[in-house]
Amino acid sequence: MPMHAITEMYGEVGLRERFRLESEAFDAEGRRRLGAALELAAALHHADRRSREPYLNHLLRVAIRMMHHYQVRDVDVIVAGLLHDAVEDHPAELAGDPCAPDPTAAALAVLADRFGERVARLVAAVTNPPWDPARDRHEQYHEHVATSLDREPWARVIKVSDFTDNGVGVIHSVGPKVESSARKYRPLVPIFRDLVTRVDTPLSAPVRQHILDQLDLAEERFSAILDQPA
Repeated sequence: MPMHAITEMYGEVGLRERFRLESEAFDAEGRRRLGAALELAAALHHADRRSREPYLNHLLRVAIRMMHHYQVRDVDVIVAGLLHDAVEDHPAELAGDPCAPDPTAAALAVLADRFGERVARLVAAVTNPPWDPARDRHEQYHEHVATSLDREPWARVIKVSDFTDNGVGVIHSVGPKVESSARKYRPLVPIFRDLVTRVDTPLSAPVRQHILDQLDLAEERFSAILDQPA
């Protein structure tokens, strides 16, 4: 069953069960780490919403997609996928110190301590830097994605799952967010085509093709939203 269908029918409970089933492919230590990351994500994002649903649903779909569709068996990558928005959205809470002079650095240090340096590095690669108010916000976002993912092949895998949930899943948004999301994410399609097809991107040929097909679908949906005749 498609993940957005699970979301519509069973909500967070259904996604958690799908996550549990996918996690059975890992050993006991891997399952422990995945469970710890999920519960940390749930605690940090407990009050967050994404359109009509709890924000945790998005994080679960990002992780499940990597495990099922991308066949990722690297626990660090799945953990980083679950926590990919933790530092960006809740640095002070994660750091446990609202007065930290650099909450982002403090939050990344906590992740490194709890889950290892590699997890922290992957989360850092998909965490947006502070915005320059003198520049276009979307332009900065696109530039950050292209630059940060250039040097972190596994972070590409996390980010493309995130993009798929946001981009292909744009039809599940409501109100003004539909058009604003399409405008934000459409310029990323060619960037991800390049990143996914690079030789150092750690995905099999069938998975790469699956992602390219998803990028095609995202572009079709962006076009339907943005290219309507006047």
